[in-house]
Amino acid sequence: MTELVLRRLLPQPGTVTAIEALEGLALAKMAAEQRPYLVLNMVATADGAAAVDHRTAPISNPADRQVFHELRTHVDAVMVGAGTVCTERYGRLVRDPQRRARRVARGLAPDPLAIVVSGRLTLTADLPLLADPHSRVIVVTASAAELAGCAADVSYLRPAPGEEINLPEMLIRLRTEHNVRSVLCEGGPQLNASLLPAGLVDELFLSIAPALAGSAGSLSIVDRAPLAEPIGLDLVWLLEAQGQLFARYALRR
Repeated sequence: MTELVLRRLLPQPGTVTAIEALEGLALAKMAAEQRPYLVLNMVATADGAAAVDHRTAPISNPADRQVFHELRTHVDAVMVGAGTVCTERYGRLVRDPQRRARRVARGLAPDPLAIVVSGRLTLTADLPLLADPHSRVIVVTASAAELAGCAADVSYLRPAPGEEINLPEMLIRLRTEHNVRSVLCEGGPQLNASLLPAGLVDELFLSIAPALAGSAGSLSIVDRAPLAEPIGLDLVWLLEAQGQLFARYALRR
């Protein structure tokens, strides 16, 4: 696989590959004792649409995909909502052997844990992720049901009977019961809109496509998150490739 070169615009101008840009993240070291360190990775058009016709492919490019997949080599777990898993047809999270080798070199398992948030368990066993025998999946759900016929190693994280999912509690349990120190959340917007008001997001990696979606676009990257006031962002670095911008932000507390 050819590593593409991106222009580094900030903080120091230069050129980097996705591997070089993300080297040294050490997200697990920043985890609090009570919950994992959590970063969002999202793509959006210049006018704020998180998808076109409900898919992200029309607003992605090869460099975006390399950053997307390289981020997965730095975390214990990848979190995603059930709608995104189904729409984007998620499969094995790290398919490339070289990326799995980089994970192992960082002291991580070859494949990250997949955390799928599905309040009513609206998943089917034939989804590529659940049909993959290499995948370890924790389904966060309020449903008492279980999925039959999954080739993946599937377990469940549930609230008390009759209660709704409490994401702060679920993240505490992921940290204490499963030793998850770092989480990469890939959305979708509705999941993001639940994480942000609860103060569960530490960083945002945002890919901004050089495109306007207009009425073809759907939602923003945070849906209509019920925020009491805007959350400030501090720009850590900014990259560019083929007009696509790649920003890393730290959320202000």
